[in-house]
Parts: sequence; C-alpha cells; structure tokens
Amino acid sequence: MSGIECKRVLVTGGAGFLGSHLCERLLNDGHDVLCVDNYYTGSKQNVQHLFEHPLFELMRHDVTFPLHVEVDEIYNLACPASPIHYQRDPVQTTKTSVHGAINMLGLAKRLKAKILQASTSEVYGDPEMHPQPETYWGSVNPVGVRSCYDEGKRCAETLFFDYYRQHNLQIKVARIFNTYGPRMAIDDGRVVSNFIVQALRGKDITVYGEGQQTRSFCYVDDLVDGLVRLMGRGPEFTGPVNIGNNSEMTVRELAEKVIDFVGSPSKLIFRPLPEDDPMQRQPDLTLANKELGWRPSTSLDIGLRKTIDYFEEVLKG
Repeated sequence: MSGIECKRVLVTGGAGFLGSHLCERLLNDGHDVLCVDNYYTGSKQNVQHLFEHPLFELMRHDVTFPLHVEVDEIYNLACPASPIHYQRDPVQTTKTSVHGAINMLGLAKRLKAKILQASTSEVYGDPEMHPQPETYWGSVNPVGVRSCYDEGKRCAETLFFDYYRQHNLQIKVARIFNTYGPRMAIDDGRVVSNFIVQALRGKDITVYGEGQQTRSFCYVDDLVDGLVRLMGRGPEFTGPVNIGNNSEMTVRELAEKVIDFVGSPSKLIFRPLPEDDPMQRQPDLTLANKELGWRPSTSLDIGLRKTIDYFEEVLKG
C-alpha cells in the first residue's frame, strides 16, 4: 500500500462473476470494499472467501432503489449480463440499467464521488465496422429480444455523460467485451461456460449457426486490471473505452479448442442463430493502450485451462 490512498469503494453487482474478482482486487490493493448485490445472478459463494477480510462488507440491495451509504468511489456493475439471464425478465433488466444508473449517479453526485459504469460491447449491436472503435455509434435493434440489455446500457451511458456535462460529475465508462474465467455461472448460457460444461459432461457441444461468428475472449484478471486503471485516471479522461481482448477467433474454433483441452468425446451439433446475435465482435484497443497503458496479457490457452479447472471442481461438488 506504499503511496496508495485507502478508499471506501462501492461495487454494485459485487457478488457476480466480474464483481467478485473486482472486490478481491480492490481488497488486495488495500481499499475498504462495500459489495452490494441482490443475488439475481450473483451469489454469496462468489465472495464467501472474503467474508473474514476486515475491509470487506456485504449488503443485499437492489440498485433500482436508492442507496444511502458513504463512499469515495463507485463501480456500477449491477445488471445481468448473459442473454439467458437478462431475457428472463427484460423489463427488470432495463430498469436495472436505467434506474440503477440514475440511483448510483445521484449517490455519486451527493458524495462528490468518482463513478465508473460497466457498459458493454453490445452497445455496438451487430457492427458494420470491424474492429469496433469507441467512435462507432453502433447498429442496434431497439425492439428485439436483446434490446432490454443493449438499449439499457446505451441509455446508461447517456445518463453518465449528461451527469458529467450538467453536474460536473467525475465519470468513467468502460465498454466490456466477452470476458471469461472462474466464477462464471454454470447456467449463464455464455459460450465459454457452455462449451466447457458440455465438454466436461461428455455431452455434444451446441454451436449456433455454422459457428463462423467471431468473438474475442478476455480473461477476467486482465479485465479487472483495465477497470482499475480506468478508475485511477484523472478527470480529463472519461471514456468510453473498450476493455477486452482483440485476439479474434470463430465460435467453432473455440469449441474445438475446448474439446481438445478437456479430452472430451463431445461432438459439435448446430442450431439456428438466435435473434440479433452479432456476427463479429472485436475491440479496437488503441485508446485503452494510449490512455491506460493497458493491454490483455493472459493467453487464451492459459485462461481456458484455469477456467476448465474451476468448472471441474464445481461439477465434482
């Protein structure tokens, strides 16, 4: 902690996949962490190992309702992020993004606290520009089954920048691309967790379309480091900034790699593409590298092996 100021930090969605890793990183950096979650997709098990830490506090709360606490910084991560979860209750998903942003921005305004919004690459929709730079405004269907998440996050970004312009609030906006690693939910429907669990169970692996759609996968530790670096920047840099991995591969290539790593007898089975599923997803990381000095450092092979080890333990349990 030499030379680092200890801060009181609020992490909404802190018991989720990303949030739990962020809480862990902030505690390791010597900060006092208030983890807030309503457990819709998060889990106490994700932060159970932090319960005895003297600087960790856990609170059950839904960000669609106001929160009255005293903190120095806010990471707003609260929102279901996988299609299965956010489409289960699309109205609540939009409320979480929009009402949640309003409540957290109001809290930050009252406290004069710095606040970071965990936005998403889904604001780009099914992109017509590749890779996607932050200057690209996106191609989003506003009335589709994914719109509750895509448009909710886009509206949250609007709110953040309106508070910045109108109230001179210190904001940071990170556009998070596909992220994976330990503590992903076993039933979240994301491609990495789906493939690993199916392979470990010896089941056939479900690939949508012909598997030629591309994704770029960032290991969770790299992602968290990007968020912390963004929060640490001065008020002159707000973002939005892409945080992810720019090493692109097809979904079919990922499935074949997982089968190989697991040593599974699984075969590929193909299903129709879901509505509005983007065909390409790759971040332009020029801005992140320039402004944050950040690039992902964990190779897919290393990250996948760590994630497979985690799911092996989960399935044994």
